[in-house]
Amino acid sequence: MSAPAQLSLPWRERAEQPLDTGVHGPGAPALHFVRNGRARRYILRVLPDASVRVTIPRRGSQREAEAFVRTRAEWIDERRRELETTRRATRWRAGQRVWWRGERCVLEVTPATAGTVTVRCGDLSATSVPRDDYRPLLEPVMRRWAADLLPARLRALASACGLVIARVSIRNQRSRWGSCSRDGNIALNWRLVQMPATVCDYVLLHELMHLREPNHSPRFWALVEGVCPDYAQARAWLRAEGPALC
Repeated sequence: MSAPAQLSLPWRERAEQPLDTGVHGPGAPALHFVRNGRARRYILRVLPDASVRVTIPRRGSQREAEAFVRTRAEWIDERRRELETTRRATRWRAGQRVWWRGERCVLEVTPATAGTVTVRCGDLSATSVPRDDYRPLLEPVMRRWAADLLPARLRALASACGLVIARVSIRNQRSRWGSCSRDGNIALNWRLVQMPATVCDYVLLHELMHLREPNHSPRFWALVEGVCPDYAQARAWLRAEGPALC
């Protein structure tokens, strides 16, 4: 079976085939080895979930890739510390603006019953004890909305394009917005529900077009442009705002 075509975060236009990584020691980052026939050298990237992606060039090997990782251990530790600092800075606190259904909504926290508060973000609301970070409270609510809204919207767009989807799944992905397998299965990042409708639709249409062209060739992008003429603006939004959603 061929590897799924994937829409990455912030963006990656070439699908990659994961390799077996083996078992790593306690506290070590998860390593994801991928091959890229166009890569000329080994490349490391620390992903938003603190795992590490190692790109292996066409003539490279996983053994050499593992040795390369060991030589860059200090750099990896530094990037992961920076990532943790960024995560602490992106806690959702009262008065902060949070993307929700295409708008930057103010997070409102008001007293409720004794010892609890009501937290509102646009048309979302939840009750909680006061806390320093309301993100863990609101994200599960957003994910439930995504599970209701995204599959229905995807199937509506598929019908309009004359396409059939085998299965739709909603995932908590940290490094891609969606993926499409050759079997017609589409996986979507729940955070799409936070985006403007036009950006969300672009991602859905992007994945749908992979049912016709399972790559990122010029033919594929011509198909995308045919169903989403303003896709360049959506891609610009994803580059500018997308990383902050994760």
